[in-house]
Amino acid sequence: MSEALRCRVPAVSTVQVDDETSRVTRWDFPPGAETGWHRHGWAYLVVPVTDGTMTLEEPGGATREATIRAGVSYARPPGVEHNVVNGGTEPFSFVEIEFKAHPG
Repeated sequence: MSEALRCRVPAVSTVQVDDETSRVTRWDFPPGAETGWHRHGWAYLVVPVTDGTMTLEEPGGATREATIRAGVSYARPPGVEHNVVNGGTEPFSFVEIEFKAHPG
């Protein structure tokens, strides 16, 4: 494993809302920062605040690059497991909105 991979800093997460229906978190990634491995328990929507290049580490050792563009949102279902890394040279940020399951 390269030295850069062992010395990653954590991305900064700031919870803005956490109530019975949703959790809204702003994520700020300096170059090389990561979320750490996690699995999403709820469906979620990502709203990029800035442009950026993410490296997505996936189960089984797969990685892929994804470019995000400010204001261009995307959604994912629950169960997604990954580690998000800032694979670019510039910082980037996004807001993640998780939709909590609730009895209907």
